[in-house]
Amino acid sequence: MRIAFVFSAWLMSFGALAAANDVATLDRSTWPETLSSPTLFDVASRAEILTFARTLLVSEAWDEASLKQRLGLRIINMEAIDALRQRLWQRLLSNYNYAQQSCDQDASFCYLVEDMDSLREQAGKFHLGDDSFYIRWAEPSRVFHEQYLDELLRKAALFPQTSSEVARFGDYERNGDELNDRLFLLTFDSAANLAPDNTPWLTDYLRKSNLNGTFFVLGSDIQNRLNQASVASLQSLYSRQCVGVQGWQYRSHSHWQDWQYSVQRSAELVRSKLPENYVPLFRPPYGQRRADAQAFFNAQGLQVALWDIDAQDGPGKLKAEESGQRVLTLMLLWRRGVIAFNAKQDTVKTAMPWLLTQTAQSGIGWEDCQDAFR
Repeated sequence: MRIAFVFSAWLMSFGALAAANDVATLDRSTWPETLSSPTLFDVASRAEILTFARTLLVSEAWDEASLKQRLGLRIINMEAIDALRQRLWQRLLSNYNYAQQSCDQDASFCYLVEDMDSLREQAGKFHLGDDSFYIRWAEPSRVFHEQYLDELLRKAALFPQTSSEVARFGDYERNGDELNDRLFLLTFDSAANLAPDNTPWLTDYLRKSNLNGTFFVLGSDIQNRLNQASVASLQSLYSRQCVGVQGWQYRSHSHWQDWQYSVQRSAELVRSKLPENYVPLFRPPYGQRRADAQAFFNAQGLQVALWDIDAQDGPGKLKAEESGQRVLTLMLLWRRGVIAFNAKQDTVKTAMPWLLTQTAQSGIGWEDCQDAFR
């Protein structure tokens, strides 16, 4: 594979992208191989890791004024941005070390990476020649990772004034870092909504696939279901699945005066009606929660359940195919993590089965929802 040093050209293209708020997705048909074995999963993983690492390296050349302009913000938290970059580099190094363990079986995208310095060096040199087998993928992947990095940097720039899943406030918050390599957890937000009502389809599909997931519900939605049907029917609906809470209403819990009651009331309802399914997890709507909430969550026996792979399938966002392709690309990049789908959106009924089909022979695993975050 021909490698050329084109750092300056990449730097120029980095500043020429469209709006900072574009949602990243990547047409996976540009990748010329199927993920039909663990080795081929690693090949694709190494490619995505190196592309993102190069993008991250280039971003370090931007000063505060340039970042403000790029992210469309007047005030940014540079300390949070720097902390995010450090975490990303550590994760990339760890992931590349896992991904290169199969280099003796397929040497594509295998370079000498032994430590952080060598990863940064290889990222700076990474480039595909025009005659590469993977050339159709190269430019779409570059664009994806630049847009995705923008998403992360923008959230870090606003943190902690606007909290999100981009950083944790403490060990009581979990986001998938704890999972083993190649393990992923399926989670679903707004998973008791009555209209549209995708929960029965999702839970049935998972049971037929011998899988489970964690369904995060609003207390008000669970109460509405109980007003229309029996407790037994609710228990049947979530059979062999896990159920956590998102509060009583879907609204930010960072500045809401009654946020504690919202969490407590919902947890008590779900625990009493779904004792076999309940898991002591709170997923904050929009990822927004208070920085000083640890004592409350500890007293309630709850953990905050974040995510690190977002399907971006909410209203007005990605279509089903785009959402599935985004999730798969981030699975290759991060190699483990918590996937967040939106159960209210019909896109999940297409994106999730597509994702399971694409990864069926890739050697990944799906974490049992009862074992996650323990």
